[in-house]
Amino acid sequence: MKKTQKSDTPIVAGVGAALVDIICHENDQFILDIGVQKGGMTLVDHAFILETLKRIKQKPIMVSGGATCNTIKGLGQLQCPSRFIGKRGNDSLGEFFEKDLRDCGVEPVLCTSDTPTGKVLSIITPDAQRTMFTYLGASSEMLANEIKSDYFEGLKLCLIEGYLIYQKEVMLKALHSAWQKGIRIALDLSSFTVVETFKQGFKDIVEAYVDILIANEDEAKAYTGCTEEAESIHAMSEYVDIAIIKLGKRGSLILKNDAIVRVNPIGGGSALDTTGAGDLWASGFFYGLLNDLPLETCGEIASACGYEVCQVEGATIPKEGWIRIKERISQK
Repeated sequence: MKKTQKSDTPIVAGVGAALVDIICHENDQFILDIGVQKGGMTLVDHAFILETLKRIKQKPIMVSGGATCNTIKGLGQLQCPSRFIGKRGNDSLGEFFEKDLRDCGVEPVLCTSDTPTGKVLSIITPDAQRTMFTYLGASSEMLANEIKSDYFEGLKLCLIEGYLIYQKEVMLKALHSAWQKGIRIALDLSSFTVVETFKQGFKDIVEAYVDILIANEDEAKAYTGCTEEAESIHAMSEYVDIAIIKLGKRGSLILKNDAIVRVNPIGGGSALDTTGAGDLWASGFFYGLLNDLPLETCGEIASACGYEVCQVEGATIPKEGWIRIKERISQK
């Protein structure tokens, strides 16, 4: 099987928020007391995160994160030449974030700010669902003029996260820069709460720029208004080449040329923590796609990545997990 070779020149880039994940475990009542819907993402200020952390009983775990960053780091670990474009703070967390990218084989393209590095408080409930509270910090200060067209030179794929719609000028600059160079563009809708807020904006962007559209069940329903999976994925595919619905422990659906590929989950859908599951699923899928593998195989590699990250806390697959994934790829 042909595989991407490591080089100094990225072939895939992601544009998104440079965030550090703060992972905690609490019960459902904790989420109810905060007053948000479990499983969503809520934008908050720095004070909210600091005050909420005071109520957390166990010591949190910290890892570099952000939806697109997680996917790009996964591609780096799969030896796919990758680049991440974002903005971090001039602080120790920002330095931690950038070092982690390099350690994963990813080229950081990061502007800096005196505002603190962004953070995500991710609260995991006993059902392995995660509810996120996001302080965007420095990542929210990225400007459209900081997105340079040469960042997209020579790429085969550009990944944009749906969260970036909060910075629409930056999002459009990245989309247009990639589109002008004929690069395949993938959009992950990121969160059903974001889709509900910006539904028409997403539809306009998809029609104008997007080749690959990715959503989970809730995001697909919010985007299409459809309750049936088959109906929903066909509605998603109206303007794109490939549409994907991630079904969690039930696997995933991939549609191309009006044909649906159903991908089964690996490991029976068991999970310790679903943080980053969809992001690392995308790492495996894009790895297969960049290597011109059949969609069924792309989905199998994606499921393996999604499974492995669910067996640990946080959105980082340990070395042993990557060994198992690479062994599976070598058998294809």
